[in-house]
Amino acid sequence: MTGGRTKVRGVSLIELMIALLIGSLLLLGLVQIFSASRTSYQMSEGVARVQENARFAIDFLQRDIRMAGHFGCVNDQAHWVKGEGDPALHLGASLPLAHPLNFAVSVQGYEASGTAPGNSVQIGAAAGGWSPGLPTTISGLSPAAGSDIIVLRFLGSRAVPVTAIAGSAGAETLTIPTSTGIESLREEGVGEPDLFGVADCSHADVFPGAAADGAVTVGAAVPDTELTGRYTAHPAGQTAVYRAHSIVYYVAPGASGEPALWRAWANAAGAYPPGNREELVEGVESLQLLFGRDEEPVLDSSSPPRGNITVQGTAAAVVAGASTDAEVANEWRRVGQVQIGLLARSPARAAAMAATEGASPRVLGVVYTPAENNDARVRIAYETTVALRNRLFGN
Repeated sequence: MTGGRTKVRGVSLIELMIALLIGSLLLLGLVQIFSASRTSYQMSEGVARVQENARFAIDFLQRDIRMAGHFGCVNDQAHWVKGEGDPALHLGASLPLAHPLNFAVSVQGYEASGTAPGNSVQIGAAAGGWSPGLPTTISGLSPAAGSDIIVLRFLGSRAVPVTAIAGSAGAETLTIPTSTGIESLREEGVGEPDLFGVADCSHADVFPGAAADGAVTVGAAVPDTELTGRYTAHPAGQTAVYRAHSIVYYVAPGASGEPALWRAWANAAGAYPPGNREELVEGVESLQLLFGRDEEPVLDSSSPPRGNITVQGTAAAVVAGASTDAEVANEWRRVGQVQIGLLARSPARAAAMAATEGASPRVLGVVYTPAENNDARVRIAYETTVALRNRLFGN
């Protein structure tokens, strides 16, 4: 037998521990990279959703705010300044100023308590009902606390020519083209139209009615329209019929429980039934509004609006110095500009860091301080200014 030691090959315990340590470090690095990538993706998705939602919300608001006061080829201020009682309202008894169908005032706002420029609002702290008090029709929509509300009234953008007017007051029929007329009136709003306006370049009337293929019929309970003698049918005249809109924008919980921007249409009865409400955009946490007024303090036939906006403030500031309905209506008629501010948040958690006091979002002067518990959602403030094209210069 030959003597000698057998050489053993393998891994020592120390080498194994070093290998495990290196492998753990590599695995930890991969986990960190994955976590950072996931956080970056969540942030990017959250920002993208916020930007998309805010863009849609502002587009809806801008489009309808610009239409406020549209009454055919002459706007509401020009009609009113002439002093001939236009737009003539055939909607029942004398309507109070806050009634949804009071088309004599084309824009009205409501300011939520504690949301004026310079105020601070804690994110997520607004709870309970809207304050101060609201008209019953609007409070029935259950708007979210801490967000402003705006009501707009106008005739729709789709003008349908009236080819004939027949019948006596309270039973009049406006003949419209059979090919496109009824579809044009159905395109705007929700449900079947039941509120209409007829206008030419001299007069405007708003009335309840019903639309069918080839005709718009005045409601049977409207005895004082007298449209036959007031308008000349197309093409001899410039008479057209429109769908009349009285809409309200507000913030309320959406179908998913997230705050959302809502729009509701008033029907011919002056109510906002569930079928006339639509959730437009989710993730709108707060809506803030400022109203710019014409420099002319009192509008009438001898002092029409000048088109120069010199006074700006909240809805509460607009009516602060008015003591009668006539004075309040005058202040709202002076409005020719609306500033819109939105605080939009991502619908889901997006790994966002809690905002610091110095970096809190601000919307039209309102500071939104951080919530007590960070919900990791992305929040971005958006602002824009809209000129009411039918309310400037009085023509």
